[in-house]
Amino acid sequence: MAPPLSSTSMIDEQPLISSGLLYRLTAGIAVLAALTVAITIGGRWLGEKISLAGHTDSTKPITVTIGEDTLRLGANTIRFPSERANGIAERVDLYLTWPQMQGYSDADRLRFDDISQSSPLIFLQISQSTMSRDMSGRLEPIYSHLMEGQAFVGPHGLTAHPLRADAGYSGEVLLTAPRAGEPDYVVRCILPASPGLATSGDCQRDVKVGKDLSVLYRFSANQLGDWQTMDAAVQGFVRSHLIDAPNASGTSAGDG
Repeated sequence: MAPPLSSTSMIDEQPLISSGLLYRLTAGIAVLAALTVAITIGGRWLGEKISLAGHTDSTKPITVTIGEDTLRLGANTIRFPSERANGIAERVDLYLTWPQMQGYSDADRLRFDDISQSSPLIFLQISQSTMSRDMSGRLEPIYSHLMEGQAFVGPHGLTAHPLRADAGYSGEVLLTAPRAGEPDYVVRCILPASPGLATSGDCQRDVKVGKDLSVLYRFSANQLGDWQTMDAAVQGFVRSHLIDAPNASGTSAGDG
């Protein structure tokens, strides 16, 4: 007769940690590690996106065709992310530092992010012309009929003409100045009571450039002293970025 089994030998011994538990622990550690990496990378990416707030410092060339004109622009000069795409567009919005005429960069980020420092920026909206005349050309046929009261001496050699409030120009004045060999300079402004109250969009003027482009640009009243230089710089910037549509894959005159 076989001896009776001891109580110890009757116990079905199992490992302290089963293979199933080991697998689950290993899988859990792997998932946590992956999450940590994802959070690190994603957090860095999100942090960069938040700090850029829609801006980009990339100078990658973007080719945009508007009507009969094609432009190649640095991505950092294009204001809205949705417009930083190659192809046909109704318009493109730009922002540039003044007087450098440069797009967004990390060195100038406060000028783009801080509204109190944004007055040295110029905002451009480029679209196909819908009118046969630009702002200078509309002085006599249109704006002369919208003026009221007496003209007065404006800032920086400009003449100020109050505009009729009932025509939708409440608080606005038209500033004009003669130019040798060219139509009068014309710009619409809301003049601030003091330089400290100026914004980046106090004044606006539109000009015709290229085959059929209308370039509307806005700037601070604090920059009116540069009106001649600025007008030439805006037109020169747009012209330098125009390319012939058949050669759109070539090199432009410069970016950003």
